[in-house]
Amino acid sequence: MSRVSLQGVAKSFGSVQAVKDVTLDIPDHAFVTLLGPSGCGKTTTLNMLAGLERVSRGKILLDGQEITDWAPHERGMAMVFQNYALYPHMDVYGNIAFSLKLKKTPKAEIEQRVQRVAKALEVDKLLQRRISQLSGGQQQRVALARAMVKEPKVFLFDEPLSNLDAALRTRMRIEIKKLHQQLKATSIFVTHDQEEAMILSDYIAVMKDGVVMQYGKANDVYRRPNHLYVGTFIGKPRMSILEGELRVSAEGGEAVFEGEDLRLAWPGSAGTTNEGVAGAVSLGVRAEDAHLVPAQDAGPDTLVGDIALLEPLGSDTFVEVVRGRHSITARVEPDAAVFLGDRVGVRINRAKLHVFDRESGLRLAV
Repeated sequence: MSRVSLQGVAKSFGSVQAVKDVTLDIPDHAFVTLLGPSGCGKTTTLNMLAGLERVSRGKILLDGQEITDWAPHERGMAMVFQNYALYPHMDVYGNIAFSLKLKKTPKAEIEQRVQRVAKALEVDKLLQRRISQLSGGQQQRVALARAMVKEPKVFLFDEPLSNLDAALRTRMRIEIKKLHQQLKATSIFVTHDQEEAMILSDYIAVMKDGVVMQYGKANDVYRRPNHLYVGTFIGKPRMSILEGELRVSAEGGEAVFEGEDLRLAWPGSAGTTNEGVAGAVSLGVRAEDAHLVPAQDAGPDTLVGDIALLEPLGSDTFVEVVRGRHSITARVEPDAAVFLGDRVGVRINRAKLHVFDRESGLRLAV
């Protein structure tokens, strides 16, 4: 078992509160990502888990046992750092074996374990090389091998792919995911890359200013963000936002959205909650939920505007449609006959809308 719990964990550096009352329950064998921009407290949270930073307030538990004040080597965790933190004066074998030698592990067992993980990560032919002789990808594999050889209960990853080029980064994501599935250990991963988080994670904790804004299964966080910040941070391309006033009638649940030079309306929807809602909102639309139609076929649920930007990405093309101060990005097939300046409609499915209170940013059920 390797279940990790953070209970009201906080960290202050003088008058600066870097992490504020973080509470997370990380299941056994799960891959969990702490996601957020630089300075949001995700690395500090990871360092507290590892025992590299003292907790100012709160508790950390491993399999129900409190480990808040345990030394790093007592926690049964292994950390892979952003800069790899390899020892340049040692060869690859020495780096991988270092922690086992510190524990006075028998020489024969060290040899067996080092060879096993080196082969699994395809660095077995590099064991006699110095770190300076390795590429960035090879150094990353050695760092993973050094963590893996400890046979930890929990793997901690601090943005381990940020120094790699795009192609190698994509390949190493796959390697880390395979490694996690193979070892069935609990993994906690820190990144600012939301695409990386979605690819790797079972669960995502989105952080901002030291606070966990939302924690849940990766797809739930994407499909039902509980806050405007979460909705716009996760997703590629970025969620389109329309600002305006929303009214939902108490009789039948008809919804009407009005912004500057824009009016959208949808008929009543069965099971609609918050009937009678009225107020300033931010209306969020994902690219896959926005559908292009000919401008002449536009209905009341359609924004009509001009194509201002095309982003061809091979398998998809993203089209930005602009009307006044409003813009929506829609996803279309790569061979779609659309061109800059075309007048088109973007039909918006009410069932796929994300509605947030403009003042608080909180999600509204409409």
